[in-house]
Amino acid sequence: YLTPQPHTVRGLSAELGIAKPAVTRALDRLSSLDYLRRMPDPDDKRSIYLKRTVKGSVFLSDYGELVTASINRIAADQDKSSS
Repeated sequence: YLTPQPHTVRGLSAELGIAKPAVTRALDRLSSLDYLRRMPDPDDKRSIYLKRTVKGSVFLSDYGELVTASINRIAADQDKSSS
């Protein structure tokens, strides 16, 4: 999400430092939730591009807001307990 698209399984595997089969399993799940789509690379038929769907982008935005709110709540609680 933080790096420009398009992504490939090979690229994500290298960037995340995990095996391609693990990336593929995660992508299968994200695809089943309609958070991403696989699209063939028009220049290399062996390669597949990964593209976020609108539903996937909305989920990530909502999730980011939840994380931010949780961090802010924890920080506020720590400030109260240290006062």
